Amino acid sequence: MFSDGNSVVAKSAKEKLRLTRKWAARQYEKHRRHNLVYATPGVHHFVIVLDNLKPSFNIGKIFRSADAFGAREVHLIGIDYFEVKAAKGSFKWVPALFHRDFDACYQDLIGKGYTMYTLEPGEGKPVGQSKLPGKSAFIFGHEEFGISFDPARYDGIRSLSIPQYGRVGSLNVSVAASVVMYEYLRQHAAESVG
Repeated sequence: MFSDGNSVVAKSAKEKLRLTRKWAARQYEKHRRHNLVYATPGVHHFVIVLDNLKPSFNIGKIFRSADAFGAREVHLIGIDYFEVKAAKGSFKWVPALFHRDFDACYQDLIGKGYTMYTLEPGEGKPVGQSKLPGKSAFIFGHEEFGISFDPARYDGIRSLSIPQYGRVGSLNVSVAASVVMYEYLRQHAAESVG
């Protein structure tokens, strides 16, 4: 039987990927237990909503920024686990709330008096020109496919954008989240909830 080196390498690469994902899931479970014990709401009223993002390093980076900017909590929709390494320990401190779908998240946040915003490249009012209410919820969709729902089906969801002038049509989702959190803080720095 003849074997070209490619099929062996491909099998080895697939096995390595499987083991890496398994390790990431175990690490996530460990850190999730810490999150349930130690996380407390941040000093500001804004929340971040992550809608079906890839379980990559971006989610961890967003938790790191959410901790730095004092986010109240992070809501995760359709996300079972993610690579926690990029969070640099921040996943332990920021409350993570998990929802099966957007409907459940929407009902929860609207019931708590939040104004919800989607962020899509080139759509909506520029975030720096928008007066953001104290209780703002910022929704970030999948890096490739965007948000998983039709905003027109939900009352009160507004659209924001981050002005961009280069040739690339979008920002990395963790960078976009940080820009929005900074703008919220710029408008509400004196209004922390302690």
